[in-house]
Amino acid sequence: MTKIDDFSMELEFTQTYRNNMQSHVAIREANCLRVQFPATLGTIQDGDRLAGRTNWGWVGFSPHNAPPNCAYGYFCHEQKIIDAVERGNIPIAQRDAVMEMLHFWKKENSKAKVESAFTPKMLPVLFRDEIVPLPYNFKPMIAQPIYRMAGVFVDYEKLVRLGLPGLKQEVTEYRDKAKASQGDHLLFEGLLMAIQVLVDSSLHFQKEAEAKAQACSDPVRAEQLRKLAAVLGWNAVRKPESFYEALQLSWLYTLVSGSLELGRMDVYLGDLYVHDLEAGIITEPEALSLMQSLWKLINQLFRDVDGRIIIGGRGRRNEANADRFALLALETTRTYGRAILPQLTLRFYEGMNPLLMERSLELIGAGHTFPLLYNDDVLVPGVAHAYEVTVEEAEQYMPLGCGEIVLDHVGFGTPSGSLNVLKALDVTMRDGVDHIMSKRLGLPTGDLRDFRTFEDFFAAFKKQLAFFIEILADHEELEYVESGKQASYLYLSLLYDDCLPRGKAIFSGGIKYLGGSLESFGTVNAADSLTAIKKLVFDDKVISAERLIQALNANFVGFEKERRLMIDCPKYGNDDAYADDIMVELHEFICNTVRDQRKRTNLDWYLNVLINNKQNTILGRWVGATPDGRKAGGPMANANTPAGGNDKKGITALINSIVKPSHAIHAGAVQNMRFGYDFFSKDKAKLEATLTTYFKKGGAQAMITVINKGDLEHALAEPEKYQDLFVRIGGFSARYIDLPKDVQLEILSRKTY
Repeated sequence: MTKIDDFSMELEFTQTYRNNMQSHVAIREANCLRVQFPATLGTIQDGDRLAGRTNWGWVGFSPHNAPPNCAYGYFCHEQKIIDAVERGNIPIAQRDAVMEMLHFWKKENSKAKVESAFTPKMLPVLFRDEIVPLPYNFKPMIAQPIYRMAGVFVDYEKLVRLGLPGLKQEVTEYRDKAKASQGDHLLFEGLLMAIQVLVDSSLHFQKEAEAKAQACSDPVRAEQLRKLAAVLGWNAVRKPESFYEALQLSWLYTLVSGSLELGRMDVYLGDLYVHDLEAGIITEPEALSLMQSLWKLINQLFRDVDGRIIIGGRGRRNEANADRFALLALETTRTYGRAILPQLTLRFYEGMNPLLMERSLELIGAGHTFPLLYNDDVLVPGVAHAYEVTVEEAEQYMPLGCGEIVLDHVGFGTPSGSLNVLKALDVTMRDGVDHIMSKRLGLPTGDLRDFRTFEDFFAAFKKQLAFFIEILADHEELEYVESGKQASYLYLSLLYDDCLPRGKAIFSGGIKYLGGSLESFGTVNAADSLTAIKKLVFDDKVISAERLIQALNANFVGFEKERRLMIDCPKYGNDDAYADDIMVELHEFICNTVRDQRKRTNLDWYLNVLINNKQNTILGRWVGATPDGRKAGGPMANANTPAGGNDKKGITALINSIVKPSHAIHAGAVQNMRFGYDFFSKDKAKLEATLTTYFKKGGAQAMITVINKGDLEHALAEPEKYQDLFVRIGGFSARYIDLPKDVQLEILSRKTY
């Protein structure tokens, strides 16, 4: 029998929003949250040691694109609802109301509010549905807007320290002060309502756990459920007094707030964990069981780019206790088995407990793609410089998503724009025109055949890039402005620094640092293409500009000799100054131009991110043949690493190249490395020397996959035999056989050392 989808929650949410359209935005949001939760919370399943599942709903409120592809803020998953209509999966009595609801949210959702505020300069660049009606990540665009409030790292330490009753008391005091001073007391009323939603959600799960315990015939499971019920009940009325209570509260806040990140768990859970161990309140196996349940929930509910848990690093309050929890997190990853989540991240530094790195490398060598390795000795000073913050604030940097960096609960910087650097070069060679569609996508800066020097052409390319960077910076700022008008983002405002003392919501002047980041793709291919243009057209003059354009337009058919010359040109990743210097110049121009946008916007920072989240392959589909020898539609290089197979001179040359671009002018650069099992396990001394050299020479981070290239080839031929083969895509992991074929082939093309 076909399942009938009930849209009662979505309809009630919509009506509540409409009833509160003239209310204060905090009150409207809080009333909507009361409809959303606990209505969308899922049931406690067999084996769950923690309560906290959600079905999200197809209409609702969330900061970060949940459910997937719903943008952010007030969302409506139009396509899912239309699918239900077409299948006849809506009760007849709801159909008219559901269709009317779709029409209402078409203009009222948060993404639509931003798009309706686009300036005349932004419209032709960012809003191109009339050209190619496809999802945003398939459009042949150079600059693409992204709608989300990603990288949410709330102050979990404060949450654990105060608990829900303590937060309620603090907010009440601020509300009373606001009333007395004629401030915005309604913001605080909304916050109090939001806290009550969390209390109600905890009590909702408590009631369910008690009922399941009573009905359970297994005495061991029944006792687990009774413990869970007690934890949920205590969290509703007092601050956490045990590791279990703190873990449950943190998870519930993550779920209801939609943050999807858990931050520095070793800091905010380490003390309670060690206390409970030493007091005999909990055993290590019991703690491991709770953590394994958390790992399971994250894997079942989150997407592959979410679920960051950070351990290690400078700036921790109690390193000894934090390290013991960090070892627990590593053990959880080992015993849980290979999985794409959580994105366990080790921040390390010289002088840190060596056992953390030792255990981490053991995990990676066993085929896990976690933890990700971040070098604090490089990144802390780099973040301080790039973000213009103190070293103490930089010590609280938080990696997120696909490789971006923000500041823990003091600074927000969602990545809300994507720049296809190689596509920008593609149109620069043709006076700003995309030859695939015969449409103008860029500025009329001249044709490659018109330039007399390489420097003039490079300057035109830089002008093109600056144009798109400015528009994406304007979009980032506009997204915050419009978001602040529509909602208070109560769960973020509650646990981000300065919002409560200032009496302002996070995107309305409350947060200390409001920044942003721009995701860039194809920089390495663009640099290698510039190298080929410089050498072949301008320096050696072995190919004319006319001939090169003809070869590219023909996708090298009939121009095999010219393509071979392009392939044989120097390439980034081989410690060749001819190629590397151009990569460094392009990198510095993009990063500094992005960074300079803070001077013309109200953003506290705006920084480039060199990442890969499959977009290097997806966006490459819309780029024609390029002068580095890449064919039309082929993948672009992965983040800050050489294009597949272009690093031909060994690991030392690779390291010497990839440490040249500065890490003090951007918000993250992914460095993927792939090692064979034999090298990782049988030549440990050489491996450790390689990594030590890389990090000492300025390597900021490493995302390592240990796998033999033959395994990838076999997985392509017999995928059913390789269900547990996991790889690093860029800033996240995935099961290899689940990836699109062209993404699989791009990963296969990468060098294995």
